[in-house]
Amino acid sequence: MKLIFALVIALLLPVAAQAADPAAPATEAARSWLGLIDAGSYDRSWTQASALFRQRVSQDQWGGMVKSVRESLGAVVSREPAGAQLATTLPGAPDGKYAVVKFTTKFAKKASATETVTMMMDGGTWKAAGYFIQ
Repeated sequence: MKLIFALVIALLLPVAAQAADPAAPATEAARSWLGLIDAGSYDRSWTQASALFRQRVSQDQWGGMVKSVRESLGAVVSREPAGAQLATTLPGAPDGKYAVVKFTTKFAKKASATETVTMMMDGGTWKAAGYFIQ
């Protein structure tokens, strides 16, 4: 009986953690989207981005920009969430549901970087609307 109780508690902990952090689903979606870029799937990252993103940056522009930047940094060594802020307005964007998600990332050729992924609710799911590395 104790084993079943422990198993139920272990299964519920991730759900409770997400409930405590309303930006957790956006953070996980951002991490997943960054995984496409990490794998060199630049075209797929563009197709899975928000409609707003795809309207503002062509697939060819995106592929060229992200490839040159990311290849100069090398492979991702580690990536840790560094916080997220929810918003309904952002400069230069229509009103909506947004999350500005930050990650502290170590690349093979850059020991410390901050990746910022702006996520937006698009069609009922969190999708990337912007990406910035500093």
